[in-house]
Amino acid sequence: RRRMKSTAPRSTLRKIIKKHKPQLRLAANADLLLEYVFFFSILKVHLSFLLFLHRLAEEARTNAFENRSKIIKSEHTISAAKVL
Repeated sequence: RRRMKSTAPRSTLRKIIKKHKPQLRLAANADLLLEYVFFFSILKVHLSFLLFLHRLAEEARTNAFENRSKIIKSEHTISAAKVL
């Protein structure tokens, strides 16, 4: 019975990290698993921020529509932020 590998090959991890963060310099003996976890934790924070911005924009757009405004103004965004 064969066991599956529990980790990805080092070269694959290096390629993934370099694809998303080309400015990141990796040492030859770097612990890629830790860097991989760190990178994806940053990516999750970034994704959460983008989802928040999207939700804020949708709420601001709804506020502008309710006020019969064709332009989303700062007061629409501020009132949307208070709701969120």
